[in-house]
Amino acid sequence: MQFTNTQKRAAAWTLIALLAVLALQALGPVLTPFVVAAVLAYALTPVVDWLDGLGRGRMPRVAAVVLVELLFILALACLLLLVVPILAKEVPLIKVQLPLLFDKLDASLSPWLAQFGIHVSLDLGSLRAQVIKYLNANYEDALSSLLPSLRLGGGVVLTVIGYAVLIPVALFYLLLDWDRLVAQLLELVPLRNRAAVESFTGESDQVLGQYLRGQLLVMLTMAAFYAIGLALFGLDLALPIGLFTGLAMFVPYLGFGVGLVLATLAGLLQFASIKGLVMVAVVYGIGQTIESLFITPRVVGERIGLHPLAVIFALLAFGQLFGFVGVLIALPASAVLLVAIRRARAGYMASKLYQ
Repeated sequence: MQFTNTQKRAAAWTLIALLAVLALQALGPVLTPFVVAAVLAYALTPVVDWLDGLGRGRMPRVAAVVLVELLFILALACLLLLVVPILAKEVPLIKVQLPLLFDKLDASLSPWLAQFGIHVSLDLGSLRAQVIKYLNANYEDALSSLLPSLRLGGGVVLTVIGYAVLIPVALFYLLLDWDRLVAQLLELVPLRNRAAVESFTGESDQVLGQYLRGQLLVMLTMAAFYAIGLALFGLDLALPIGLFTGLAMFVPYLGFGVGLVLATLAGLLQFASIKGLVMVAVVYGIGQTIESLFITPRVVGERIGLHPLAVIFALLAFGQLFGFVGVLIALPASAVLLVAIRRARAGYMASKLYQ
């Protein structure tokens, strides 16, 4: 059977894509810091280029790279430091108020549940013993499933330290040479296909850039909303919890989930009543509704035509296939797939098969 050149090229590209998928699955933990650095380099390169152009040759590009990377690390450190006052205030309160909170819950819930034939005793001592017993029985299984995704030739602590060193170093070199690396990759494309590839990558870059700008606007808007909403209920830690919840939304669902837990814990410890739960239900319920139904679809979805369900599916699918690395590349890959689907649809509509 004789194969045409088009079929041979299609088979070759299919084989390359398959090998890339297998490499991502096999080398996921090793590739993680480099993928993180590549995603950050893609997002920060326009800022470096702007500073480089602003200097008009008077400031070396390496100075612009160092300045941008230092500012990014400073912003990330500020975001993480938002959690410090929360933990510093809540951890001592947990030891003091948690037994009292369980006693109040036991006194209020037990008689009410007894009316329905449900007899429950919220004894903190027995609950703690059950938790310790469960952890002792299951910690090996939990660690065996967790550590493979974190291991990088050593323990978890060494992995975190390695990532903390590797990511800034890789980010520095990628920011320094990003434009040259992209140009060298394009040079590998055959001349007859280069114009089409450049058009495709340019449109993909535009789609992803619009998404990132829209997501940044969503993060700032929701940070202000959560901080103001919690403050109206009188929560002492409204500002750090609200800002953290909004700004940490760049990691979908994780930022909202962590903020929800921190707000619930802070509300219960400060008010020691149902008011804490009401506060969280109202603020986070309204915030999630507004963000998912109005702000994100209009600010993000309408800019690029990427449906929120498509974003959710991409994150879950890539995360399932490639772990944490998959979550990092989910949005760039979704932008590329969106452009490919648009062009395939346009080609089909213009073809004889459709007419």
